[in-house]
Amino acid sequence: MSTFDFPQIDWSVLSDNYEYIGTVIWVLVVILVRRYTKHALRANAKLDMDRKRRRLNAVDNIFNFVMVLGLILIWATEIQDLAISIAAFMVALVIATKEFISCIVGAFYKASTRPYQVGEWVRIGNFEGEVTDSDWLSTTLFEVDFKGGSYAYTGRTTVVPNSQLLTHSVQNLNYMRRYVEHSFSISRQTDDVNLFEIKEPILAKIREYSEHFHEVAIRYNNLIEKRLDIKIAGPEPTVRVKTTIEGFNVFTVSLFCPTHEAAEIEQKVTEDFMRIWFEKKRQQ
Repeated sequence: MSTFDFPQIDWSVLSDNYEYIGTVIWVLVVILVRRYTKHALRANAKLDMDRKRRRLNAVDNIFNFVMVLGLILIWATEIQDLAISIAAFMVALVIATKEFISCIVGAFYKASTRPYQVGEWVRIGNFEGEVTDSDWLSTTLFEVDFKGGSYAYTGRTTVVPNSQLLTHSVQNLNYMRRYVEHSFSISRQTDDVNLFEIKEPILAKIREYSEHFHEVAIRYNNLIEKRLDIKIAGPEPTVRVKTTIEGFNVFTVSLFCPTHEAAEIEQKVTEDFMRIWFEKKRQQ
């Protein structure tokens, strides 16, 4: 007759699966205790029916809470590992989609503040041009030559992510589509010509070139000031003369003019300046 040898039992199976065994035991204990408690309440003749129903309902809620709390404690290690895995996954997901999320948030910012619309001229950070398309992820610009002063389309298209709206300033330049405060400078080496003697003839030429749009420029200037509630330069032209530490004389012209005529007027004024300057130079 063989004897049962307890030391030969592989107890590692129990230790490796204690969560499952503990879950079964805990659920059975809670169910049995709850059933006994409810049976005792129903057998209590001193309680009326309404009070029994309230206490039976309370017993169900209490034992349900106790069961869930016990299961959480039994599976605490696994739940913790699962939570860490979920947290790591969420962090990786956020890092991987950070730019996408920033673009979506930028789209909500754009929708709430409405800094520009399709067809307007804008500057977003270092990008500038006319808005041709705008969606949840990006804004498409037709590049406009602001730096060169021609205000013409360069033919290049820039796609600006909406995330740029959260990290860079947005300037609406749409008022410049019709009229612009155009400034340009002419530099000459220090010589015997007094540039202040050229100032008045150049102002007279600018007024001559501006005569056909002067009244419209005044009205448009006033319209911009009222709409933006600020005081802007113009519409009268101005000329400044200054020098640089390198020894150059700088002749700076500013005028409020139609955007499409700015480059043409600049060339005419530059030509007049050179002609007058060389005349003064020959007279020395």
